[in-house]
Amino acid sequence: MELSQNQQTDNAFPATAHHRVMTKDAEERLAVAERAAKAGSEIAARNFRQGIEVETKSEKTDVVTEADREAQRRVIEVIREEYTEDAIVGEEEDELKEVPDEGPVWVIDPIDGTNNFVRSIPVWTTSVAAVVDGEPVAAVNDAPALGETFLAGPEETRFNGESVTVSERTDPETFTVAPTFWWGFDRRDEYAAMCRELVERFADIRRFGSAQITLGMVAAGSLEGAVTNVDPNPWDTVAGVHMVRQAGGTVTDLHGDPWRHGSESLVASNGEAHDELVEATKRVE
Repeated sequence: MELSQNQQTDNAFPATAHHRVMTKDAEERLAVAERAAKAGSEIAARNFRQGIEVETKSEKTDVVTEADREAQRRVIEVIREEYTEDAIVGEEEDELKEVPDEGPVWVIDPIDGTNNFVRSIPVWTTSVAAVVDGEPVAAVNDAPALGETFLAGPEETRFNGESVTVSERTDPETFTVAPTFWWGFDRRDEYAAMCRELVERFADIRRFGSAQITLGMVAAGSLEGAVTNVDPNPWDTVAGVHMVRQAGGTVTDLHGDPWRHGSESLVASNGEAHDELVEATKRVE
């Protein structure tokens, strides 16, 4: 049945209005995420290279400092100024450790790259992402020691205020790819296998010690891909995944299915030769 012009207009308007509402909400959450990330990174930056005491969590390479905890508290304080009831997923202390599939939630990593932080390596970031019904809508990674900020909202990804997109390279033999997230001592054979798969298929590899910054680099076109077969935590991934996607990239699991916060692996790319990256990750298994 053909619709009249009035019926067509009436049916189209709610969808348009809904889009405007969702976009406005995402932009508001992005503004809060940026304030929160910068407030947290200021706390972390004050403690960087200051000889802060280092504690060990589950294993020797799983470290934490009081700066992590203080920065997370500050991030939450800023979020709570605007969103008093939203759930919080955070790496430190007693916050949630999994992202709910329904409702609004904030995902926080106060210092992504703590091993770099405690070794005076400036590659670390304070990460804040806003998620609604399981899907990220806004994300900020603020890296004060590098003077860099990655930011993604409802329509684009920005790096230091400038809109960016993923790399336009199409030839895998020119790609630089990062094996990211760390393999425990009992899985170093998988790390070695991952490196072998990547160097045999692509031009070069890098590993930076901060998953969020690595994903930001994919979004900004500095890397063509980032991969892991390790089960990643949401605070290490959600913000960066949103940035890659909003910059035109592709993010899946090692089976090629769209990546979600509960996925047990991660393959991010500029969308070119993504299948090759998936295959490399599969072979590590």
